[in-house]
Amino acid sequence: MRHFFCLFCRGNIPSGWLTGFRMNHLRRVTIKHYIMRKYFSPVLLCLVLLSCTQTERFMKPKKLILMIGDGMGVAQVYAGMTANKGSLNMERCTYTGFHKTYSSNAYITDSGAGGTAIATGVKTYNGAIGVDSLGNPVTSILELAEKNGMATGLIATSTITHATPAAFIAHQSSRNSYEDIALDFTKTDVEVIIGGGLYHFSRREDGQDLTNIFAAKGYHVLKSVKELSEVSSGKVLCLADSFHLPPAAMGRGDMLPVATEQALRLLNQYKKGFFMMVEGSQIDWGCHENSTDYVVSEVLDFDDAVGKALDFARKDGQTLVVITADHETGGMALTGGDIRAGKVEASYTSEDHTGVMVPVFAFGPGAELFTGVYQNTDLFLKMKEALGL
Repeated sequence: MRHFFCLFCRGNIPSGWLTGFRMNHLRRVTIKHYIMRKYFSPVLLCLVLLSCTQTERFMKPKKLILMIGDGMGVAQVYAGMTANKGSLNMERCTYTGFHKTYSSNAYITDSGAGGTAIATGVKTYNGAIGVDSLGNPVTSILELAEKNGMATGLIATSTITHATPAAFIAHQSSRNSYEDIALDFTKTDVEVIIGGGLYHFSRREDGQDLTNIFAAKGYHVLKSVKELSEVSSGKVLCLADSFHLPPAAMGRGDMLPVATEQALRLLNQYKKGFFMMVEGSQIDWGCHENSTDYVVSEVLDFDDAVGKALDFARKDGQTLVVITADHETGGMALTGGDIRAGKVEASYTSEDHTGVMVPVFAFGPGAELFTGVYQNTDLFLKMKEALGL
């Protein structure tokens, strides 16, 4: 040990100190500790800083999956948890938070303003799609990802032109401009598009069939989610219904988890990573109808898709999964239930949206950014920071 210290310090230790090596054991230990503090601490500090830098780099994800349960508040989540006899895939997330949902012109947001806030980091008026409160186009996280060479994807159980998915790709003053929103899709290069709304693309008032534009750009144009398994690579436009897809319990089946899994398979082939948004659109519709059965079946379907995303992220190690809602719908209150039996009883205060905060769940590198209570617009900023865009 003595020779090691002398070699390391190369004669920088005052000669008088060397007698300490022939002193009693206590004094030898004291000198060793002094030398360690004086000469080794800077080295150790450098090693620690280098380690932290490497960890920080590792913690930046290459891929981000944003999952939005439309209308899904805490009561809807716990209703699904109860119906599933005590657990959901969402519980596998390691960080949680809440975000505030009000829009620029109303205490209670709609999906257009809520989706735009999440997608772009800008609060806007109810009904707006990808524009600010003055009607100016604003750039979304999906568009930023595209500009940085990442692949992108959008999935919904509604029409793909509906408010939430539209907010990530379109720029329209009204969420009801479905055909204009569909036309906006042709101006982008989103690699995977899956949802309903075929008629907004192919049976339009202007007589155009926009699916031909996608085909000319090299997309696989599909009309069924089952066809996705036959596509080995490349871009996909899958419009699986003329308008909205049916509810999960009334014919849609496992479309959302299957679409999520297949989209991940295709997007994972792109070396620069990807951004994908997946919406469980019809949780909101069950709440509008004050139908607990509808709500629960849609939450469980959405959570199955969450499970696919989390399985992928756990195996991949470079994927951040963020799960949230654009707002709560129905003012749902759980008035009774039985976890062992999977039974849920609920009442509702509204047939419309409410103003309460909604939950955020996160898993994977960068998930720690999503803790706390913050504005819906901060979701955009946190995703941007996580991806380093």
